[in-house]
Amino acid sequence: MTDTTTSELEEAALDFDAAPPAAWSMTTWLAVISMAATSFALVSAEFLPAGLLTPLARDLGVSEGTAGQVVTATASVGAVTALLSNVLIGRLNRKTVLVSLSALAIASNVLAAFATEFWLLLLGRAGLGIALSAFWALSVAVVARLVGASATGRGMAIVTLGVSLATIAAPSMGALISDWLGWRSAMAATAGLAALAMLLQALFLPTLRATTSNSLGGVWQLVRRRRVQLGMLAILMLMTGHFAGSVYVRPFLEQVTHLSTGLIALTLLGFGIAAVVGNVAGGRMADANIRVALGVTAALMAISALALVLWGAQVVIAFGFATLWGFAFGMAPVVLPTNLSRGAPDALETAGSLMVVSFQVAITIGAVIGGYVVDTLGPTGPLSLTVLLALSTLLLAVLQPRD
Repeated sequence: MTDTTTSELEEAALDFDAAPPAAWSMTTWLAVISMAATSFALVSAEFLPAGLLTPLARDLGVSEGTAGQVVTATASVGAVTALLSNVLIGRLNRKTVLVSLSALAIASNVLAAFATEFWLLLLGRAGLGIALSAFWALSVAVVARLVGASATGRGMAIVTLGVSLATIAAPSMGALISDWLGWRSAMAATAGLAALAMLLQALFLPTLRATTSNSLGGVWQLVRRRRVQLGMLAILMLMTGHFAGSVYVRPFLEQVTHLSTGLIALTLLGFGIAAVVGNVAGGRMADANIRVALGVTAALMAISALALVLWGAQVVIAFGFATLWGFAFGMAPVVLPTNLSRGAPDALETAGSLMVVSFQVAITIGAVIGGYVVDTLGPTGPLSLTVLLALSTLLLAVLQPRD
């Protein structure tokens, strides 16, 4: 793609009222697909430990609880990275940055695969956290430059499709590869995915010269904008509610619905497939009307969790509304970042940093509060919290200013 085309894309990214292009060129499609491949590779590596903890812990001589801290290492380092990454990259070419992040993911996964000590594994996972958060902090801005700001929702839907697919595939495939070839081979496979993503980026991403140099001062100035504050609040409320409930949905299905392990796996598969469909629907809806998209996402999540609380003892209802919840969750990673970006069309990279920080904080708070609630109120407690926070997000969407 020529620099002239890139320049045109940069100008389009500043106009959210511009009419979306009738059709994307092949170069645009390939560039967006390279971003989706990167999201699949990074999130696959992030979720991989869920299927590897037992053999990993045994091989490295640590408890499963200690082994689970590989997830904490990724998330905690990622939260700090999200805030600082766009400041540290300065005016570097964004294509160079993205390719370098994939290279970091390769190195991190290789280090994890060959780690002989637990601290080396943690170091590798910390590197993955840097790559993950920096990628997502840049993602909205890069997609807007590739497809035009008025089609950002559609572009992000394709990129986050990699997340949904990785969420479904990574834990199960990791467990299978681990059983066949060992957990180190599963870790090495994610390095291969990152290498493929890096190749696609190198081949198909256009030159993306920096249009701004970010600073921490700029971050704080952006936080003062009311629309940005509302966008961050929507992420915090909806995602805290989601993770408070979804992390503990298995105990609910076991203790309330009384499902067997096989039926629980089938229910979670339905959740994952619905999330893929929600990705596509969320992208189209976000570009058409972001307030409606946010309201629908929150309403569907609230209805799903409420139905489970009230009638979740019935198998058919539990399966149906868990699937609807998956659809709403699939919409969220598209709708929420697009909604936040509406408040900062002139600072999409900085807004991306705030988006990632908001997601990381919400995940942490949701898991902690959900754990306390499930211990205190039982398996329906976390889902009730999901209902409350999703309804609060719906109210926020109604009150949010029009574009």
